[in-house]
Amino acid sequence: MNETPSKLHHGLGLAGFIVITFCAPLLSVGSMPGAWYMALQKPSWNPPPWLFGPAWTLLYTLMAVAAWLVWKRVGYGKPLTLYFVQLALNAAWTPIFFRAHQLGWALFEIVLLWIAILGTLLSFRRVKTTAGWLFVPYLAWVTFAMTLNYTLWRMNG
Repeated sequence: MNETPSKLHHGLGLAGFIVITFCAPLLSVGSMPGAWYMALQKPSWNPPPWLFGPAWTLLYTLMAVAAWLVWKRVGYGKPLTLYFVQLALNAAWTPIFFRAHQLGWALFEIVLLWIAILGTLLSFRRVKTTAGWLFVPYLAWVTFAMTLNYTLWRMNG
């Protein structure tokens, strides 16, 4: 019997990681920016609202591909456990910030997210270098988001 996974198996795995990864923002439905966010004082470098959709679409796609590459190489284990932890933290930030309007708690949470992303990136890199590199734009974006969260907290706290 052939133990090598088929192309169908790998394709279904990739599709699964894409679906699971894109479920994170779906958990935040109803927590999107509204009048409250628009009324906040913002720094001059605050990105325009239209940028977030394309940026997150790209980032979630890169995250899913990275997780899939790791899964193909080693299956489930510590690297993917870290992946799902950071994904849960990712999903938690939006409701804390936009629904609960808790800028300080959102800042605390995004610091935890940043640490989890870095841990995932390093863990993925040990399994497959490409998977680690696919997480670099995500870490960069969350670093920017963390800086913006801090600035908004300081300006509006």
